[in-house]
Amino acid sequence: MEILVKKRIKQVLKGDQDAYAEIVEIYKDKVFHICYRMLANQHEAEDIAQEAFLRAYVNINSFNIDLKFSTWLYRIATNLCIDRIRKKKPDYYLDAEVAGTEGLTMYSQIPSDTRLPEDDVQSLELQETIQKEISKLPEKYRSVIVLKYIEELSLKEISETLNLPLGTVKTRIHRGREALRNQLRYV
Repeated sequence: MEILVKKRIKQVLKGDQDAYAEIVEIYKDKVFHICYRMLANQHEAEDIAQEAFLRAYVNINSFNIDLKFSTWLYRIATNLCIDRIRKKKPDYYLDAEVAGTEGLTMYSQIPSDTRLPEDDVQSLELQETIQKEISKLPEKYRSVIVLKYIEELSLKEISETLNLPLGTVKTRIHRGREALRNQLRYV
């Protein structure tokens, strides 16, 4: 393939434009795919691919015939894509006014990091509900659930605190969670 391309390049250097059309035919899909992967836009990729072939044709005299033509052509295409990406302006500006509003900018569309008061109220209500349901658990389950999930003690610490075997603590936590889950289903 490369031998054929070099033969066509020599013909182009002698003024045969049809020979360059064959070169374009050989590489057009690959160059387009390179451009498309870099730009993620079909129309821009087509434009840049066409520009790459044009630049290669105009600068064919500077091509070193001992090197691989495809590498040279792909570099031209890649550099043109990089230039396009650098020159491309953003589609919007944060201080631009939102269409159909008066004085509202794009800054207002950025979500806030702070919690909404409604979220805090819901969280408090959920905590109260869970606390109320925990208090309804039998004492043996309530104590391990409180120590594990509210006081955040390890299983070993709970075992030592309640003077219970580790296996009993695990069983009570499991059964307490199940009981709590069942109670919360009906709330």
